[in-house]
Amino acid sequence: MKNNIKILVLLFSFGFFMSCDVELNDLQPFVEGNPETFFNSVSAFQNGVDGAYRQLWNYYSSTGSGLQGIPDILSDNVIIAQTGRRSNQDYYNYRYVASTGGAIDLYWSEAYEAVNVANLVIAQIDNLGDGPEKDNILGQALAIRAWAHFDLVRVYGKIPTQSADANASLGVVYLKVEDGDTEDPFAEPARETVASNYAEIIGDLERASQLIGEDNGQGKLNTDGVYALLSRVYLYNGEYQKVIDAANEVSVPLATAEELEGLYTDANEAGIVVKLAINTSSESGGNNVGVLYSQSNATSTISEYVFDFDFFNSIDEDDQRKDVISFVGLNADNQYNAISKFLGETGQVNGRVDVKVIRAAEVLLNKAEAQYELGQDALSTLNELRDLRYVAYDGGESGQALEDAIQFERRVELSFEGHRFFDLKRRSEPVVRSTMGDLIDGSGTSPDFPTLDADNFRFQLPIPIAEINANQNMVQNPGY
Repeated sequence: MKNNIKILVLLFSFGFFMSCDVELNDLQPFVEGNPETFFNSVSAFQNGVDGAYRQLWNYYSSTGSGLQGIPDILSDNVIIAQTGRRSNQDYYNYRYVASTGGAIDLYWSEAYEAVNVANLVIAQIDNLGDGPEKDNILGQALAIRAWAHFDLVRVYGKIPTQSADANASLGVVYLKVEDGDTEDPFAEPARETVASNYAEIIGDLERASQLIGEDNGQGKLNTDGVYALLSRVYLYNGEYQKVIDAANEVSVPLATAEELEGLYTDANEAGIVVKLAINTSSESGGNNVGVLYSQSNATSTISEYVFDFDFFNSIDEDDQRKDVISFVGLNADNQYNAISKFLGETGQVNGRVDVKVIRAAEVLLNKAEAQYELGQDALSTLNELRDLRYVAYDGGESGQALEDAIQFERRVELSFEGHRFFDLKRRSEPVVRSTMGDLIDGSGTSPDFPTLDADNFRFQLPIPIAEINANQNMVQNPGY
């Protein structure tokens, strides 16, 4: 690969062109140079891996379209606040098309840039001598490549458990340098199947799990992180015993109820398995991911989206999470059930906090759901979480009531962290929003589109129009 790295990053997104100046600056020293000579030390390789993390960071934490928030805006967890800026209303109201921009373009371009950088590292990995350091670099690069492709296929393609035809339906292009996929920066590849995508994702992650180190520092994957990702991917793929096995490999303990407030203000890292750091000593700046939900300042909270009325009222008063994830927001003399998970670090209301990509609670809930599907003791697993979240609860569920309890705890525990839309999608369930209004008492303006049927084509976002125009082999999703 003699190509200049700058050219590769700019051009090799299937012809998808975007303004990359900021991203390239952030990827330094990935601005100029021949990868064959640049990658000549462990530190140089880690710089390359860090550049790939940075691309993940870009699309998870984007101020206007981050993957941490849009899936909840698409779901039944929130309602748009009429006194806000009405940002992302095309997504909230399911009016998005291939040319809408925002999240549709961002996820595609940034995820494939993460893939590109990971492939650059993988291509040159034999420049390092065999040993744990080489294995750890390769493990990180493989896991990042799988992670980015997983996000791509769950956004733009179906999920294997979603429908009978999902596995045979169109996924995305899986780029592997080992297969010669990166040799031509002007290639026009065709979409592969969802089944093929998941096989490649799982293959990369399983290989990474045997290579990656146990501790790579803040904001980087390690053994726990890879197994946590595997527990999620296996769940989406319907491989339930493998979900359980992967979850059992994750050693991070659950956050207690007392730790939750500090967790969401970045005062602690309790229960975090994978995160992308936004505002730390290692970052010169950061995106204010919380502005997806509110434009808060010292005197008022201008909510963009607030709790769906029925969802908020379904949370028991004995649930210690309720006061941690919500507060009474006041704007224009109106009160709202506002969202507090992303207000900011301790004492701040700037919306700038770390992205909690995977927490131990999700891993445990993945395991509980898989155990339920296999007829195993899911109740005991679920109670491990409930024991730490409730002052008191009834419990003892079985059958459908137990399945409902698992899904309810998942909805509350992972609310506003980018899960709900995908959970409904993979379970082939509709979006059913409250028909109540946006104000704290249920009055105000109700949703324009309170439901999205489980088989609606809008569960798959459209391929960006620029990609369709640039690649004659790229097929658009049905309905767009």
